[in-house]
Amino acid sequence: MDRHSAEPQVREIPSERAQRWVEYHHQFSAPSTYVYEFVWDITDEAEGPFCTDVDGNVLMDFTSHVASAPLGYNNPKIVDKLRELDLVDPTKIAGQDFYTSGGWPPEDPEFPGPAQLMDRLTDATSQYDMDTVFLSNSGAEAVENAIKICYQGGGHRAFTFDGAFHGRTLGALSLNRSKRAHRKGYPEIPGVVSVPYCSCDDVCECGWKTNGPGGNPIADKLDPEQGVIDPEEVAFVILESVQGEGGYRVPNEEFVRDLADIRERFDVNVVVDEIQAGMGRTGEMWGVDHLDLEPDVITSAKGLRVGATISRSDVFPEETGRLSSTWGAGDVVSSLQGALTLDAIEEHDLLGNAVERGRQARERIADADPANVVDVRGRGLLLALEFDTKERREAVVEAALKRGLLTLGCGYKTLRVLPPLDVTEREIDLGMDLLFDAIEDVA
Repeated sequence: MDRHSAEPQVREIPSERAQRWVEYHHQFSAPSTYVYEFVWDITDEAEGPFCTDVDGNVLMDFTSHVASAPLGYNNPKIVDKLRELDLVDPTKIAGQDFYTSGGWPPEDPEFPGPAQLMDRLTDATSQYDMDTVFLSNSGAEAVENAIKICYQGGGHRAFTFDGAFHGRTLGALSLNRSKRAHRKGYPEIPGVVSVPYCSCDDVCECGWKTNGPGGNPIADKLDPEQGVIDPEEVAFVILESVQGEGGYRVPNEEFVRDLADIRERFDVNVVVDEIQAGMGRTGEMWGVDHLDLEPDVITSAKGLRVGATISRSDVFPEETGRLSSTWGAGDVVSSLQGALTLDAIEEHDLLGNAVERGRQARERIADADPANVVDVRGRGLLLALEFDTKERREAVVEAALKRGLLTLGCGYKTLRVLPPLDVTEREIDLGMDLLFDAIEDVA
């Protein structure tokens, strides 16, 4: 496959092979969040945003596997190095008990691993004075460990935000406020209070601004005279720098200033979830880099290929047995991929590309003014189109698939667009044309 000339080619989707594969899969699989019957054939050609399914259809993936494949398919920046590595068994070790080396010296071995990945992450968060990393398997685990280290500093209460999604383990699940199905019937961490996530354009209409003593629901509750919660009981406030599952909502600047004031006045840890918005997706390394807010903890995963809880050494517990994970710092291949992805973002100015290609996509959308789109939002290559109805959004996702473009829904009636970070001008134009045709199909 030549990425420079490839285009989607769809005969029929889903076709016989895909349907048979899906039926076989679900003989054993528990019900989950499968979107549609697209079955990627890992043995067939794929490059950049282009991939081939089991029926031989060539599709254009503008989901990047929900930001988990930030450089798309078979990017040479990753696979060339992997080819040099003669894989051994095990590729995962008990990484909180043992160490692994990919060559010499430790500061710059031929194959970077967990230690070098953590080095890169502290460098990428040095503007926040972060110097310590705990690696885990997933975003949910990264959030779980953020919760743990914040509790370590005292307090048993927390604030989360309406529309939030932070993972599916029970601790992280207790912070979710995006869909009822995620939490109903499960036990939760007590003491978690949810408040509005303000993404209002001008006048606040979401309920964040109040007439109370603090001017917003958190400051009202923590007010020393009229509040109902002692600030010393609050372990953390957690938010996404751009809400993902909640609909790609970008926070209001005044809302962010309020959070910064709450952090300073009440000495409350702010955890910023960068699992979807981080790793260069917004045009900055972290979504919080766009905000006037100092995080105390950053959680990362997806595009990083492993989970990471990043903070200052004084926030982490000193006792060695407090945090551990069998595979966390021992996934040799995933750590290598994460380190190489960070290198590629820096060496190939993919932050700049995210800004430029994101601007191109927004301009194309503005010029086309597609029917029934009521809002366009996002940052960089984290883009969203909100439709007039949920049914319309779902019809557009289906129509785009039949034309060879993979997209995903989020929020209630919003469609998200996540091209690879190195997407080209040609690929943005091609993807937008397919999307506009799909929107017109269901207008």
